[in-house]
Amino acid sequence: MEFAYLGPRGTFTEAALRRLPAAKGATATPMPSIVDVLDAVRRGDVDAGFVPIENSQEGTVTLTVDELVGGDPLVIVGEVVLPVTFVLASEKPLAEIATVASMPVAIAQVRRFLRRELPNAVVHQALSTAQAAQRVVDGEFDAAVCPPFAAEAVGLPVQAYDIGDYANAETRFVHVVRPTSPPEPSGNDITSLVVYIDYDRVGALLGVLTELAVRGINLTRIESRPTGEGLGRYAFFLDCTGHLADARMGEALMGLRRICADVRYLGSYPRGHSDLPVPPPEGLSDADFADAAAWLDRLRGGGA
Repeated sequence: MEFAYLGPRGTFTEAALRRLPAAKGATATPMPSIVDVLDAVRRGDVDAGFVPIENSQEGTVTLTVDELVGGDPLVIVGEVVLPVTFVLASEKPLAEIATVASMPVAIAQVRRFLRRELPNAVVHQALSTAQAAQRVVDGEFDAAVCPPFAAEAVGLPVQAYDIGDYANAETRFVHVVRPTSPPEPSGNDITSLVVYIDYDRVGALLGVLTELAVRGINLTRIESRPTGEGLGRYAFFLDCTGHLADARMGEALMGLRRICADVRYLGSYPRGHSDLPVPPPEGLSDADFADAAAWLDRLRGGGA
């Protein structure tokens, strides 16, 4: 089993990958970008990919979502939610730092610190926090925003600890493979979808939400992403509680298939967070769906 992940070594992605049960004993290959990881999975160069998809402060990692919305289909079969903390790593004291590097999602999580402590520093983008730390060692930049273990890995001193704007920041990472059947239901699962609606039809998005709501499916996340076909043309990325094997989820997917221009199934997988699922409203549990289906079968068979 070989995993590709967003490298280089020393990233939050690598730390999260160590927590993924499916990766125990697997070969882990770092790659320079999210696109490289997902393309390697698509080509079959590796068995699986592992990439960030969402942050509790900055929101979506748009590159990951856009790659899942477009391109050859991939599915998510697992996730890890990792607490994240940042340091400012540099050989120089704060007063001498003129340039800072990190990946955009990390920079966004330390804006207050940078405005307060380094208001005149020029911020540069890197492909990862670990790469930013290495580029500081190489003399390209004065300082890096990175996790403490990334600074330690390249031998950079830490000038400031816990510089994130929010103490309880978390990042969500996903285990991605080529299309396959989902893991067995765990009782606390997420189903991810992309729906493409008719952009010129009144109430098109409301119709999507209704298909979920009337079946008691809790929508935990929705985000619009441009399709690239022109202004106003969007696809919607959805995370819903439940599993493909659930009767109510199956009915909702059939409903979406009927009313949407297209639906891309992105996987059903166990949640990486300890939050319990929201229970379905009365009359909308899987048992209720099974009972209603059995009743309908009896009617069609001439029973009562």
